[in-house]
Amino acid sequence: MKPVDPRPDDLSTCQAMVIDSHATSRSILVAQLRDFGVGKVVQCLSTAHARRLLEHERFDMVLCEHQFDSSSSSGQDLVDDLRRNQLLPFSTVFIMVTAEATYTKVAEAAESALDGYLLKPHSANNLGERLYQARARKIALRGIFEAIDEGDFERAASLCVSRFEARAPYWLYAARVGAELLLRTGQYDKAQTLYEAVIAAKTLPWAKLGVARSLLDSGQTAKATSAIENLLGENPNYADAYDILGRAQFELGKYELAMNSYQMAVDMAPDSISRSQNLGLMMYYVGDRKQAEKVLERTVRLGLDSKMLDCQTLVLLGFMRIEANDRKGLQRCCDDFKRVVERCTDTARGQRLSNIMSTLMDILEHQSAEAVRTIRELARGVKSPEFDFESASNLLALTSLLAQRTIQLDEVNGMIDTLGMRFCTTKPLSELLAGSAASFPSYAERIRACHPQIAKFTESAMSLSLRGDPKGAVEDLIAHGNSTLNGKLIETAYLVLQRYGEKIDGHTSLMATVQELRTRFAPANARSVLGDPKRQAGELILRTGGTAARALPGMQPVAPPEPRHAIMNTALTDKTNALARPS
Repeated sequence: MKPVDPRPDDLSTCQAMVIDSHATSRSILVAQLRDFGVGKVVQCLSTAHARRLLEHERFDMVLCEHQFDSSSSSGQDLVDDLRRNQLLPFSTVFIMVTAEATYTKVAEAAESALDGYLLKPHSANNLGERLYQARARKIALRGIFEAIDEGDFERAASLCVSRFEARAPYWLYAARVGAELLLRTGQYDKAQTLYEAVIAAKTLPWAKLGVARSLLDSGQTAKATSAIENLLGENPNYADAYDILGRAQFELGKYELAMNSYQMAVDMAPDSISRSQNLGLMMYYVGDRKQAEKVLERTVRLGLDSKMLDCQTLVLLGFMRIEANDRKGLQRCCDDFKRVVERCTDTARGQRLSNIMSTLMDILEHQSAEAVRTIRELARGVKSPEFDFESASNLLALTSLLAQRTIQLDEVNGMIDTLGMRFCTTKPLSELLAGSAASFPSYAERIRACHPQIAKFTESAMSLSLRGDPKGAVEDLIAHGNSTLNGKLIETAYLVLQRYGEKIDGHTSLMATVQELRTRFAPANARSVLGDPKRQAGELILRTGGTAARALPGMQPVAPPEPRHAIMNTALTDKTNALARPS
């Protein structure tokens, strides 16, 4: 028998949270909720306290004050971070309470997919109306969210599109969820079409940003950049757009512009742990270590007790501490790291980073033999599918620190060549990887020398294709891709096979070989992946089975899903695209 939907006005089994630093306002909201029959009401005086509770406990509804006198963090900052870090399920009703009702504030609420915006002073009827309306929407869309919980994203997306096309109740909200599902499953063109249909029906900034994300995720970086710049011209205070613009600029190798965009996003939400963290990571990897240290230190202060703080932040601070011979500072990093790594859901990654931290301490304490043993152990995994750009950067940084102290491994040159040939997919990424070895310049130059070799392999294959031998081009790319594990070479082989199709003898067998390589090494694992998975700007979060499952940023195919949040990724060069075109 089909379960009966709960009544929107039955709140007896609900658990609510009220976040307000003012005792009087807080007590009024609590009393009104209890009058409505809410089963349990939890009170919080600050966003920091609320964040900690929301990270560990599920609430049916949250009423949050927008402005807190004793803190620079606002209710909007809280909901942005919760959405960004997959900590606020769609089933939770989140209502912002404020004395300010400007267009900007209302727009912020809409962009965060809030369920309501309650203006002070309010009556009990006003609050009840907001709560019942929000719960009615949750109930109406229950079929969609049940499909998401079951992992049936195709059915969930279809339900969303059907509701949008029929203009059924809550069609606009359903369209946003549907577009995220289409991006999640790699259907970028369909997602773009849906976003454009939303714009045509009702122009909204999030839909325009969705179009830009679709373009970016499908590799059309220049078009995406132009679309975002146009959006920011219309909405200069749209923080999520700066996040996406920074990502696009990074993919184009425009590092200074990218840092400026990330800085703008941080300026708009200074207490956002994720944004501050991304900016610090960015600064570190492009060489601005002094400024990176300041930003990452502040990030640790903001998020040490939060799930939003990523272990890699403390690893990078550890590298900077040892470069400064700061024993006490490194010990603090290690102590903080132990607290943070306990919350790491990826235990394999947590162990790798733990090994990095312990090796840093060994190096500082002149325990060279133990440091060498750990580095050799890490180096044994350089050809495994799980070994990513972050791992390569950390391993290079460690070996460079040892070499700086006149301790060089006999096998180090071979290891560096292996890393370079695998991860130097573009010149910008080659420079990033080389930057990890900045403390020992000869290693950095060895990394830089790998990119021209990869480019030479690509050009050689292109020559074969242009001479009418696409099969030879694919076989050449497979051979070099198999030996180097370079994602660009593997993906280029896939593009050539797609372009020429059945015209290539043995197409099926070649495609099976390429797909196996793609699944293990490209394109997701070829990308520079720094930090843990967080919500990408402009996304909603789709929680499944009680666990947050992020709407994928689109920088990888459907299988396998990318294991970590990517703030940087590779893009195929013009030569690669030319290779896939007919001669």
